[in-house]
Amino acid sequence: MKKIKSLLMALAMVSSTFGAMAQGEIKTGENVAVTQTESGKVRGYIHDGTFTYKGIPYAQAKRFEAPEKPSPWDGIRSSTSYGPVAPLLTPTTMVQDEPEFVFDHDWGYTNEDCLRINVWTPSITDGKKRPVLFWIHGGGYTAGSSQELPSTDGENLSKKGDVVVVSINHRLNVLGFLDLSAYGEKYQHSANNSMLDIVSALEWVKTNIANFGGDPNNVTIFGQSGGGAKVNTLMAMPKANGLFHKAINQSGAFRGGVSTKEDTQRIAAETLNILGLTASQVDSLQTIPFEQLAEASSKALKSIEAKMKAEGKPIFGFGLNWGPSVDGQDIPFQTSSEEAYALSKEVPLMIGTVKNEFAPFANMRFMGATQDQIMAHIKEQYKDKAEAYIAAVKKAYPNDTQPKDLLDVDTTFRPGAVVQANTKSDLKGGAPVFMYLFTWQSPVFDGKYKALHCMELPFVFDNIALANQMTGGGRAAHELAAKVSQSWINFAKTGNPNHSGIPEWPMYNSTNTATMHFDITCEVKPQLDKELFALIANQ
Repeated sequence: MKKIKSLLMALAMVSSTFGAMAQGEIKTGENVAVTQTESGKVRGYIHDGTFTYKGIPYAQAKRFEAPEKPSPWDGIRSSTSYGPVAPLLTPTTMVQDEPEFVFDHDWGYTNEDCLRINVWTPSITDGKKRPVLFWIHGGGYTAGSSQELPSTDGENLSKKGDVVVVSINHRLNVLGFLDLSAYGEKYQHSANNSMLDIVSALEWVKTNIANFGGDPNNVTIFGQSGGGAKVNTLMAMPKANGLFHKAINQSGAFRGGVSTKEDTQRIAAETLNILGLTASQVDSLQTIPFEQLAEASSKALKSIEAKMKAEGKPIFGFGLNWGPSVDGQDIPFQTSSEEAYALSKEVPLMIGTVKNEFAPFANMRFMGATQDQIMAHIKEQYKDKAEAYIAAVKKAYPNDTQPKDLLDVDTTFRPGAVVQANTKSDLKGGAPVFMYLFTWQSPVFDGKYKALHCMELPFVFDNIALANQMTGGGRAAHELAAKVSQSWINFAKTGNPNHSGIPEWPMYNSTNTATMHFDITCEVKPQLDKELFALIANQ
């Protein structure tokens, strides 16, 4: 009997070993994973049954000019590695050790020719038309890339949901938003070229994604932080209308508006002035070294910001920076205007934030502080409203028990998400809205990062193992990832995120304020932070 038991154990070990080997198998070769695009054939690779393509050109563009279709190529283009990322205004030459461990960045390599798309799909030959999830990276409008975080690799989400996952790189910062429209026809779109790049990528999906097993008539755009803001911008762009059919905004519903043409043209004029160029020499901007352009344009931003403050003009967000603007054609109105909401009225929206966002970083100096020290800080900040603030936080999060929890509540990202959800859900005859709040707390580094900005990403993409330095990689994280990722998959398929693994998730409106709290135990709750937001709005 013992011999039989030992034999069975040995066979189990062999089976497990070969199973693991098969699971990690990569297939490559001259005729492996070859499919057609309008510009030519591409060759990817197959990992654990998932077809993967990286770095495919979806467009091309001269500096400060609108994107065009990529030049066609002969033969088969190898597409097995990520393409270049957009140049950064300040190259990364050093990092903070512990946060870098948590985020585990892949900085990639930079090149202005960065209009690239990546695709993960279960099959290219079975004739199926799968929902497409079109990922837009964060980093504001100035930084980031499709490969920056390990949590946004598309393989697991594609495999689990039988969906096609797409991600892109596009122009950023001064290269994507310097408004040279006052200096000639070829620069007429320059104020919003970055967003036009994304529109071009969506057009590429419409034309080509069927050859990758995707359905061009069922595309969901989703993005986090700056990527969520780009989702909102696309919803306000007539040129993007009809290229996507559902939208998910993760921590990207910032309050305030986008810049006006008057201000963006002032920034461009100041950039020319700093570089010592006249209007007739504007074409020189297309050839000067990027480092020189970056330095001059950054100075121009600061100069115009100071002038706008002196004039009493509003500056939205975290200060005057690169981003989309109302230019009268590509973005004809403010992204939070009635016209913008009307344009995307029929697009279902899932929107939410994470509980703590940047607060743990902002309050890092209070790590280990006593309750008396925390209370003293709250009284100093909120003065006669300190007790009201404490009561409002405790009402919003009654299960929080640590003194620092009173400080680590996000009041920057979620208020905008609530406003957007209220406005869109109240549109007569509009598409449904679903609201979430990701409250799960990461255990890494003694739990001090909590539900940090970006923390939901490995759960959305079902990438706990790839992002275990952020999540800890434990069983609870894997279980929650199964629930979160299934909600994103179901929303992409049907416009409804419900599934059997979570409580019934009602559509949101300004009356029921139904919000799914994603945690070890998922719960639907009404908005509990109304008093908190009313209080901080008057600060």
